[in-house]
Amino acid sequence: MSSERKEFDLLIIGSGVAGLTAAITAAEKGLEVAVISKESSLLECNTRYAQGGIIGVGEGDSPELLERDIVLAGDGINCGEAVRLVAKEGPGLVNDFLIRKIGVSFCKNHDGRIGLTREAAHSVRRIYHVKDTTGEAIENKLIQYAGAVKRIKMFHSYTAIDLITNTHNSRNSQERYRRTRVIGAYMFHNDRVTTFFSPSVILATGGVGNLFLHTSNPPGATGDGVAMAYRIGAEVINAEYIQFHPTILYHRDVDRFLISEALRGEGAKLLNKRGEYFMTRYNQELKDLAPRDEVARAIYNEMEMENSGYVGLDARLIRGVNPVERFPGIFGRCLKVGIDIRKEPIPVVPAAHYFCGGVKVNLSGRTNIHGLFVVGETACTGVHGANRLASVSLLEGLVWGIRAGLETAESRIPIPAELIQSIPDWVEPTPEETFDPVLISNDLVHIQTTMWNYAGIMRSRKRLLRAAADLNYLTHRIDQFYRGAKITRSIIELRNAVLTSILIVRAALTNTLSRGCHYVE
Repeated sequence: MSSERKEFDLLIIGSGVAGLTAAITAAEKGLEVAVISKESSLLECNTRYAQGGIIGVGEGDSPELLERDIVLAGDGINCGEAVRLVAKEGPGLVNDFLIRKIGVSFCKNHDGRIGLTREAAHSVRRIYHVKDTTGEAIENKLIQYAGAVKRIKMFHSYTAIDLITNTHNSRNSQERYRRTRVIGAYMFHNDRVTTFFSPSVILATGGVGNLFLHTSNPPGATGDGVAMAYRIGAEVINAEYIQFHPTILYHRDVDRFLISEALRGEGAKLLNKRGEYFMTRYNQELKDLAPRDEVARAIYNEMEMENSGYVGLDARLIRGVNPVERFPGIFGRCLKVGIDIRKEPIPVVPAAHYFCGGVKVNLSGRTNIHGLFVVGETACTGVHGANRLASVSLLEGLVWGIRAGLETAESRIPIPAELIQSIPDWVEPTPEETFDPVLISNDLVHIQTTMWNYAGIMRSRKRLLRAAADLNYLTHRIDQFYRGAKITRSIIELRNAVLTSILIVRAALTNTLSRGCHYVE
C-alpha cells in the first residue's frame, strides 16, 4: 500500500461545531490547519442533526440561573469550574461568534428580536433556534466561513486509523523513555494510508450513538475518538453516562429521525396507549419537561407495562405557534409517512442520543497526553455530569472549540525533524482473510444489540456482566481479524466500536449508584 506524508501546524479530526470552531480560531491566529472528515461531506456529522437549538441570552436569565439548571440536570456531579465557564462565556459567544462573525440567522419574532424557546429542565426561555434545523444551519455557516480561510485545508473521506506518538511509533528506542507526545495520525483514504504530522491534534469525532441498536446519531458515530485516545493512554471518564433521547420517530420506513424536545417546550405532551398523559405520575412539577433521563425511563416503563413498541407525542396541544411553520422538518418528515401532527399523535421511542462521558480534558481541551486536545462530544469536560441539559451540547462545542483553537496557537512546540524521520509509514500486513462485509456488519449489529439490551436505558449487574463477557469475546475475534485483513473504513470503525463499548460497560459495572442517565435496577 503506497503512502504519503503531510505536515501541518494543527490537525483536527472531525468537522462539527467544535472542530470547525477550533479550526477557524487557530487559523486566524496564524496556524496551518488540516480538518479531517471521514464522510464525503463536512456537513455529515452529529452537529447537523441537532434540531432543537443552542442556549443564548434569555430574558430574565443569568449565568447563575443557567449554571443551576445545568447542575440540576446533571444530578450534581458536574465539574463546577466547567459549568461556570460555559454559563458565563457561552451565551455571549453565540452572539459574538455565531451571529456576528459567522452569520448564523436565528429565527426572530415580529419585533425583530431573536425568538426564544424553552426545552426540558430549563427555568426560562433561552434557546436560540433556526426552526427545527438549528444544527444544520450552524454547520452550513461554519463550513462556508472555514472554506474561505486560506490557512484551513479540508480533507474529505479520510478515516483516522490511529494517533501517532513518539513512544508508540518511533523507531528510535530512546523515545519510549520520554513523555508520550502526539505528533500526528495515520489516515485511510482510497486504499491508501497517508501519514499526517502535527505538533497538536484535536479530536472532535462526535459521539457513540451508533454503538446502540436504536439511536438518533448518524452511522459514523462509532466512538472513534474515544478509542484512539484510549489506545495511547488518554484518560476516559464518566463513560457510563449515555443519554437516551426520549422521542425518536417510530416508523418502519424512517430511521434515526429525532423529534425535537422543543415540541414539548411549546406544549406537546406524551400519552400512552390508553390515551393518558402519563408524565404527571413521574414528575408532578416538570411533567413533560422533566430531564431527559427521567422522561426516557418513563416512556420505557409505559411501553413495558402496555407491551407496546412506542408511545404517542401529542402535538395537537401546541398553542401560540403554528407547528407547521415552527417545525417544518418534523412536519414534513411525518407527513411523508402518513402522520399529520396536527391531527394525530406522533409515535415515538427513546434512543441513544448523547455521550456525557468521554476523554478527560481541562478548560482548554487539553488531555493528559502532550499535544492531544479533545473537544465536543468526544470530550468529557464535566459540564454535563450525569445527564446533559438540552441545547448545551452545541454551546459546549463552541466554547471549547474556541478555547482549544487559541491554546494550540499559543503553545505550539514544533516536532523535531529527526523525530518525524523516525516514524515509519503505515505497513499493512499481507491479508490473511478475504474481506467479507457481511461478517463485519454482523459483528457491528452484535455489538449494537448487546449494548441496547444489556447496557441501555435500564441496566442491571447481570445484564452488564453478560455484556462484558460478550464484548470481550468479540474483541478477541475482531482484533485477530483487524490484524490479518485488508484495511477498510468499516474494519476501523468496528475495532473502535468494540473498544468504546467495553469502556462504557466497564464504567457501568464499576458504578453501582443510579444517577442521571446511568440507571441500575
